[in-house]
Amino acid sequence: MLLWAGFVSILLGLLALVIDRPLTHFIYDHVNARAHKALDCVTHYAKAGHWLAAAVLALIVAAAMRHFNVLPDQVAQLINYSLAFIASLTLGSTILHVIKLVIGRRRPRDDMEMGLYGFMPLAFNSDYNSFPSGHALTICCVAVIFTCVWPMWWPLWFGIAAALAVTRALLTAHFLSDVLIGAGIGLIAAREVLLLGFPGFTPGWF
Repeated sequence: MLLWAGFVSILLGLLALVIDRPLTHFIYDHVNARAHKALDCVTHYAKAGHWLAAAVLALIVAAAMRHFNVLPDQVAQLINYSLAFIASLTLGSTILHVIKLVIGRRRPRDDMEMGLYGFMPLAFNSDYNSFPSGHALTICCVAVIFTCVWPMWWPLWFGIAAALAVTRALLTAHFLSDVLIGAGIGLIAAREVLLLGFPGFTPGWF
């Protein structure tokens, strides 16, 4: 199911290329300063560095618990899911950054503020790094891992992931297509890492 969800998200992202620019101009004109500030406060919860640090901290805690033989079953889960997240983020980010460098797309704010818009394939220029969204990829990887740990709450995890991913478009940090394709890559990367590397810790419906 996650595989199809990832591919659908990527397909919707490709279709969104048609409406990206007018939609972004509409958002830029209608999201006021107060809403922008509120969105900016929450969007950072999707940042890769925060979750990567949390995964490393979880591994350190798990190592200490294992040393003192505390809750061995829970320690095994903590280690495996932390490693699965790190591997998912690594795989997804590698794919994402290759696409960023090869495709080369200006950020929406560059269009709004400087009139610079478009793609520059194979430019290998850091100014052309909008496509796809790393925040969307990260938070979708988090949602997949959380779904493995607390499967009954999967609508909440994916709902939060979707909301945080959309903040990137509402802040005009990314186009909608950037967000959808980044999310799709995150879903597929996390699913494949879990199924191939951690099959005993993966729900059957993945």
